[in-house]
Amino acid sequence: MRLRTSLFTAAVTLALSGSMLFAQKTTQISKGQGGSPHVKSEWMVDGANITITYGQPYLKGRTVGKEVAPFGEEWRTGADEATTLTTNKPLHFGPLAVPAGTYTLYTLPGDKQWQLIVSKKTGQWGIPYPAGQDHGRVPMTVGKSKAPVEQLTIAVDDTADGGTLRVEWGSTSARVPFKVG
Repeated sequence: MRLRTSLFTAAVTLALSGSMLFAQKTTQISKGQGGSPHVKSEWMVDGANITITYGQPYLKGRTVGKEVAPFGEEWRTGADEATTLTTNKPLHFGPLAVPAGTYTLYTLPGDKQWQLIVSKKTGQWGIPYPAGQDHGRVPMTVGKSKAPVEQLTIAVDDTADGGTLRVEWGSTSARVPFKVG
């Protein structure tokens, strides 16, 4: 009986620790120079430590695609300083291979499709967009968020094949899957 209890306890502990390995850790790092809160979100996906640091603007009655994140224009995908992605392992967003390192994320919003833009230029204010510095671009699928999102949120969801990078704001949810390695 003791052995069964110990095995059960070990299995539950292992299962819980496995789910905690994926858990998102978000830390507010500053108010931001423009007033929007800035956060650092961290995930562990298939052995890769992934960190995204970004400003979280509020909609404040504005519309995504019009007054904010205008359709057809490169957008800093956040507020104030440029949004950064850091990974300690290579990531593959479809055909776009992103080696381990630090990059700036931009998006090109559209009504039916967005593009994720991974920029080689880092350490800058979010605007102007650093044309000519793209590491690459990849399409993002656009859909409706489960519920309206007042404050911009960037998240990573665990999947059987790696993860999904998700950008949500207002009723918009833009997603792109990725693999580690």
